[in-house]
Amino acid sequence: MGEVILFVLTRMEFWLVAVISYFCGCFNGAVIVSKYILRDDVRNHGSGNAGLTNFFRTFGGPLTFVVILTDVLKAVVAILIAAKIGAGYDPRIMPDMPMEAAMAAYYVVLFKYWAGLWCLLGHMFPCMFHFKGGKGILSGGAIAIMLDWRIALVVWGGFLILAVLTRYVSLGSCWAGASFPFATWFVYHDPLITGLGAFIGLLILYMHRGNIHRLITGTENKFSLHKKK
Repeated sequence: MGEVILFVLTRMEFWLVAVISYFCGCFNGAVIVSKYILRDDVRNHGSGNAGLTNFFRTFGGPLTFVVILTDVLKAVVAILIAAKIGAGYDPRIMPDMPMEAAMAAYYVVLFKYWAGLWCLLGHMFPCMFHFKGGKGILSGGAIAIMLDWRIALVVWGGFLILAVLTRYVSLGSCWAGASFPFATWFVYHDPLITGLGAFIGLLILYMHRGNIHRLITGTENKFSLHKKK
């Protein structure tokens, strides 16, 4: 597997996908709406996070749907572009690479996971917003749907059950991050793809490290449909 990793990391197509996906991720809906439409940066309120939950708690209103649409669409665009490039990727340039339709499909999945990782990095650490972004749950959820319905079922199913029953959105988010690599392995049984899934899951858990601490100490805020005044 090491030779495959070394090979793909030297291919221009993979880094093209990385750059495109990263800049797609940089279009943070919460920051764009709050800073340029409401003229009040969401990162100056509440938890200081540029995510959907903090935006809703701070501002509420119909513009919340604009945030949702932005963060979902950027993930969809990144994955679709990666799938298109991956579909045109020719593995025959690698010596001894088997020429099978299954291998072509494998590269599409690999490109999609690679794009998902970089899209989340752009969302979490956007260069155009001083590298201070969101925690990646909404975009990550959209990426899961674009990858495979079985992965989305595990990630979203657990998230919704935990968030609804406990009213801790962060608890559902931690489930999403922790379950992502396991769901990936269950679907694909591939070390490289599962490794990328693990990076995605660990990124989400890392961004929720403060929430994890508050959950353990019992100081985490529960979600409410009413925004803070």
